[in-house]
Amino acid sequence: MKWYTYRKIPKINNMAKKRNIGAVLVPLALALGVIGGMFLGKYESHKKISPAQYKLQTVLGLIKTQYVDEIDLDSLMEESLPDLLAALDPHSAYIPKSELTATNEELEGAFGGVGVSFQILSDTVKVIEVVPGGPAEMVGLLPGDMIIEAGGKNLTGAEITNQDVFTTLRGKEGTNVSLKVKRNGTRKPIQFDIVRDRIPEYSVDSKYIIDDEIGYIRVSKFARTTYDEFFAALVELQKKGARKFILDLRGNSGGFMDQAIYMANEFLPEGKMIVYTKGRNPENESIAISDGNGQFQNTEITVLTNEFSASASEIFAGAIQDNDRGLVIGRRSFGKGLVQNQLMLPDSAAIRLTVARYYTPSGRSIQKEYKRGKNGKYELDIVDRYNHGEFYSLDSIKLDKSKIFHTANGREVYGGGGIMPDIFVPEDTLGITSYYMEALNRGLIQKYASEFSQSYRKLMKGKKNLNELLRIMPRDNTLLNNFVSFAAKEGLPARWYYINKSKHLLLNQLKAVIARDLIGFNAFIEVLNQRDSTVQEAIESLNNGKSPVNIINENSKVITKRK
Repeated sequence: MKWYTYRKIPKINNMAKKRNIGAVLVPLALALGVIGGMFLGKYESHKKISPAQYKLQTVLGLIKTQYVDEIDLDSLMEESLPDLLAALDPHSAYIPKSELTATNEELEGAFGGVGVSFQILSDTVKVIEVVPGGPAEMVGLLPGDMIIEAGGKNLTGAEITNQDVFTTLRGKEGTNVSLKVKRNGTRKPIQFDIVRDRIPEYSVDSKYIIDDEIGYIRVSKFARTTYDEFFAALVELQKKGARKFILDLRGNSGGFMDQAIYMANEFLPEGKMIVYTKGRNPENESIAISDGNGQFQNTEITVLTNEFSASASEIFAGAIQDNDRGLVIGRRSFGKGLVQNQLMLPDSAAIRLTVARYYTPSGRSIQKEYKRGKNGKYELDIVDRYNHGEFYSLDSIKLDKSKIFHTANGREVYGGGGIMPDIFVPEDTLGITSYYMEALNRGLIQKYASEFSQSYRKLMKGKKNLNELLRIMPRDNTLLNNFVSFAAKEGLPARWYYINKSKHLLLNQLKAVIARDLIGFNAFIEVLNQRDSTVQEAIESLNNGKSPVNIINENSKVITKRK
């Protein structure tokens, strides 16, 4: 393994420019590393072919010359490549040229578009948020507007999908798209001619002071801009009085590995391992060591994970846990520890090929078991966990006792599939009834919130404060009764035994969606967190001074928080 140093100086503000930020990254090309993403590389052709490759060429030749029907071999290969790569492992994949731009945009932190977030309600595309300063805001589009046509394409009806909307609203920067919009209070549709522009796609989608001196930051993915956003959020909340932090990685499926490394580096003293990778070729082996320049090395933190926290999320959580730097709270993470290299093909398509495995500082491989070939079992692992009761009981988790590792302070941790939290918090089922599930599945909560928001939009004009909204909203009983009456008109009969059991859950969901419609996504998360058992456990842990040192349990080294 070759050792050398790579440093990254992020550009987010004057403070950041003056700081020497970035973990020491050792070896080749780690700066471009992606877990759940890629190492960027170049396609290389080889003149020599193996007997198997020669056999494949022969088979294709026979199909071309002797098959009963005339076959387009290019189309046949396009259809076959995904299955070929799927036979290697669950994360190697083929990306057609037509999908490459959209696939990469997910991690680049920006895309060309009009600058709105939307939701399809009652077969109609409803604008939820308008990006400040974006093209849609510049021409006068408003939250609550309903897009009925875009680029001459109808966007109403039961067949409309999210992909239909993405296809029409997104596009190359500088191109035009004409929208027809129905707005409450207007008889005729309004037409807007919009020039698409570069729209930032944020990975830190919620940040606020959650309890006295505790800051909450939710990171939804690891994109090109994640570390910059994350550091800016830490500084902003610190200025507002935050001295401790909850870092929420639940549902974060990963992205660029270097962003997780830079984030972990902020909290670790010099010389601590963050992650290392091992592959068949030396150029794919690497190690990342903290450089001691992190600004939050002495800040108390907790990290929230669940079964959908994967890859780069697991790198960060594993580095914090193995270095005994903070508590991991929630449920066992996904278990993805394979590194993909994105390689361009001659026709501008690409493959993401697994080239290495990554390991946490204690030596754990987080990758869960899989068999070569696409047999469906790997994809159903989350369902199996649910059926086995893992979401609800610590005792149902199958830990591989043959893969025991130790943290810096000697605590036992397990390899073989995901990051096991220090404090397990089961899925909260309190208040879930058949009435609640039917209201949720039929979209009645969203529909009622949409109508409610329209009537309150003028009152909230210019206001972005959650407390102001909650202050002017109806009392809980009135809000609940109004929703039940609305749901009954929509065909969901009132069943008060179940409604009363679900009362607090219904009210929390209603307030959260209304807050999202009128204020924004940050307010949506803020309301939901008020009844989130994992978040509340994190607050309790930080307020009571729990740490990796004092939570050790004699039997399992894990404390179960039972609700």
